[in-house]
Amino acid sequence: MLPWVVRRTRLPLLSLRCVDCPSESATAGEGRFRVNANGKLLDVWLLVRCVSCDWTSKLTVHERAPVRSFDPAELHGYHVNDPELVASRLLDPLLARRNRFTLDWTEAWRLHTPPARLDETWPVRVEVLFEDPVPVRPDRLIAQGLGLSRNQVLRRIKSEVPLRRTTTAGFTFTVMAGD
Repeated sequence: MLPWVVRRTRLPLLSLRCVDCPSESATAGEGRFRVNANGKLLDVWLLVRCVSCDWTSKLTVHERAPVRSFDPAELHGYHVNDPELVASRLLDPLLARRNRFTLDWTEAWRLHTPPARLDETWPVRVEVLFEDPVPVRPDRLIAQGLGLSRNQVLRRIKSEVPLRRTTTAGFTFTVMAGD
């Protein structure tokens, strides 16, 4: 079985309307949090900026949360702008829903495939693993990885997942011999 891995190359852009210009793209850049204390309550925001005008906006991560409810390591991560914590919060679907944005994964991921000769033994079984929840259509991913057209993929691939429906989870497929 051949292992393929989908890896994030950078944080995805956010599809988020800017309040200062007509742009609808924002970036978390290096990733910064803002933590504000009000008595024993904390507000935590993830700062994002417009890719066109550099306007900074705040995405609410925690609102009026008691200080005691935070794990000390998590709170420290917010204070030091931990890159892993930035990525995990940005990729959290609840944060996206609450702050009304979607992620634009265009050019933010890469498919890593081992060198293999697909012309020798048939059928070939491939396992695709996702390190991050990158939404891709399996037919496009397989076409890219094998250098085939999407029509050839639909004819030669047997898979347990629908090839024309977006997925963010790992799957396996079998490449059948060519015509």
